[in-house]
Amino acid sequence: MSTPLITTRELAKSYALGGFTVQALRGVSVEINAGEFVAVMGPSGSGKSTFMNLLGCLDTPSGGEYLLAGDRVSGLGSDALAAIRNRRIGFVFQSFNLLPRTSALENIALPLLYSGVAGEERNRRATARLAEVGLADRGHHHPAQLSGGQQQRVAIARALVNDPVLILADEPTGALDTQTSCEVMALLQQLNAQGMTVVLVTHEHDIAEFAKRVITFRDGRVIEDHMVERPKDAAVLAAQLRAEQVVEEARP
Repeated sequence: MSTPLITTRELAKSYALGGFTVQALRGVSVEINAGEFVAVMGPSGSGKSTFMNLLGCLDTPSGGEYLLAGDRVSGLGSDALAAIRNRRIGFVFQSFNLLPRTSALENIALPLLYSGVAGEERNRRATARLAEVGLADRGHHHPAQLSGGQQQRVAIARALVNDPVLILADEPTGALDTQTSCEVMALLQQLNAQGMTVVLVTHEHDIAEFAKRVITFRDGRVIEDHMVERPKDAAVLAAQLRAEQVVEEARP
């Protein structure tokens, strides 16, 4: 049997806050295999964002273990965690996190710059990723010249440029309208169909229905973990919404 891509064993995280200790995670044990598309849900304060931060090596646990592709991540130092973030994990955020004075192509190439990849190769790989997300003609545009959906596509291309083993998406549709949200989810579903592992944090049930598995948190614990029998097809839904918009705009 192959090793799970993600393994957490009794993962715990506590914070000191105003003289009190807050238990953000309370012994979370989860396995996620390569190629899965998992939505992580839960109300505010449930621990889902803390869990995502630990998976992304943006924080360190107070207890328990985290293994990525069989390698023990929990307990590593800051330099080692930074290397894992840059080379093995791609991040997609609600606010896009694009540099405003930098072109789409340069934003995508930024992780390669940190990895020491030469300029010509950076440009080649960034251009290829931009084309993959359907924005080949937008490389020289700055974020302010792009729609919200296009900015999120640039962010996804940036997440992919270092050929990660895992995409972590934190509320990637939170700043988008319904149609654009479906288009972004269609892109994530397409990447997953090509073999990419996707873990998505969302508070929206409609968005979680695009995933193949849903893990629900409450009070720092996993309270439910189930497979989605028939995930919604985001591309089909996006096409339906576009058609409805065309009809609406055509009305006198």
